[in-house]
Amino acid sequence: MPQTNLLLGVNIDHVVTLRQARYRTMPESPQAEPTALAAALAAEAAGADSITVHLRADRRHIQDADVFLLRKNIATKLNLEMGNTQEILNIALQVRPDFVCMVPENREEVTTEGGLDVNGQRDALRQTVKSLSDNGTRVSMFIDPDLDQVRASAEIGAAMIELHTGTFANHTGEKRAAEVERLCAAAELGHALGLQINAGHGLTTQNLPSLWPVPHLAELNIGHHLISRAVFIGLHGAVREMLAVMATYRH
Repeated sequence: MPQTNLLLGVNIDHVVTLRQARYRTMPESPQAEPTALAAALAAEAAGADSITVHLRADRRHIQDADVFLLRKNIATKLNLEMGNTQEILNIALQVRPDFVCMVPENREEVTTEGGLDVNGQRDALRQTVKSLSDNGTRVSMFIDPDLDQVRASAEIGAAMIELHTGTFANHTGEKRAAEVERLCAAAELGHALGLQINAGHGLTTQNLPSLWPVPHLAELNIGHHLISRAVFIGLHGAVREMLAVMATYRH
């Protein structure tokens, strides 16, 4: 049966990485470009279902003001990625994004690598999930396709999981096939436990068809590939190109 509602969340972090490369020390400059809002509106116009941003503790790209501006002006859903810190939680409670995705955060990393250890941080994460859920935000856990992590995500009250597809994306052949099996098992368990199944990291128009055996996918969150393609064909074209491939997903 065709899967007609696979959704696309567009991560615009690296649009703002470009802005920060020149305007980090003068964010109020009228010359500061490209802006997060312009990117979000372009992605929405092309058919994106949500806009994803990661407000990091070190503010390396997305800034607090970007998040508040997006919340006020976008027409679709806002998905805020965040580490489990009180500072960022306080901002999330003010912004009230539609979704929050809890992610691991390491100041040394270039981008998020690997899933969150929900199983090892149950108590702290349970409190954060409750605070956000009580405030009207649906919460997701960004996890590796590990069954213990899936169970832990359900047990702490998360509404969704986002399966980390980095290992899938970075391998081919037998290693990729083995990772697809892990992703399938995690998706099946998560669905059985009542979780929405999302996926993200390293996904491209080229590798997506290899992901299609994974059942119950609801939303893909994609950033780097779309911004890279946008350099050559524009963000509108990159989003439309991705949506065309996503339309081939079958449940």
